[in-house]
Amino acid sequence: MIIKRDILFTPANAVRQLHIYLPESYSQGQEQYPVMYFFDGHNLFSDEDATFGKSWGLKDFLESWGKDIIIVGIECGHVGNERLREYCPYTFRGKFWGGTLKGTGHTTLQWMVSELKPMIDRDYRTWPHREATGIGGSSMGGLMSLYGAVCFNDWFSKAACVSSTISPCMASLRRDIKKANIREDTRFYLSFGTEEAFRPHPTDPLKSLTAVHNLTIQDDLREKGAMTDFFCQVGGGHNEASWEKQIPRFMNFLWM
Repeated sequence: MIIKRDILFTPANAVRQLHIYLPESYSQGQEQYPVMYFFDGHNLFSDEDATFGKSWGLKDFLESWGKDIIIVGIECGHVGNERLREYCPYTFRGKFWGGTLKGTGHTTLQWMVSELKPMIDRDYRTWPHREATGIGGSSMGGLMSLYGAVCFNDWFSKAACVSSTISPCMASLRRDIKKANIREDTRFYLSFGTEEAFRPHPTDPLKSLTAVHNLTIQDDLREKGAMTDFFCQVGGGHNEASWEKQIPRFMNFLWM
């Protein structure tokens, strides 16, 4: 069952929609469930809601997965640069960002743990502890998931960081990883597709700049004792159709 409900995103004083998946068993008893929070929630379940007309197809996977979980998809802001700004925990500079993008992603995550998560834990039968709480997303949402599990590790124990936008902020991200208190039970899934790689290598996809940056982050996370899974998706692009194919891999790794 998919529930759509509005919530006040207080950092912007704006209403945002949540796309919440409840497993079929939810209405059949009093069981509690783990929860995974996803960015770009409108792209998760329905092609009709998806920005580019193709969703992740996450509902279809969950219905045949064999494990029950609650998914909370957070719809982004769609006006101007709202999504980029609110899904960015750092300051990006360059022509692609229109000069300078001053991210407010840290504030977004503070809102998630102080307002969104308490509401979900109050209104639904969840396991509220960090071991039963994950976070996920793609592109800027992948960066936010990585940053969230690093800097808000008291709340999130697993992160699906799919096609994450990490190259513009490597120095800041590595600094935050090195100073963070990351518990050893934390799991990070990192991925990229060969068709989206920045500065691709002519013969070895793992030598593209995108791959090198992901592998560097993986090394930093492993040095902190975290568990990681790195996936190079041959032929994968920066789109929902590619990310849908990764769902079984990252869900099984994170929730094994």
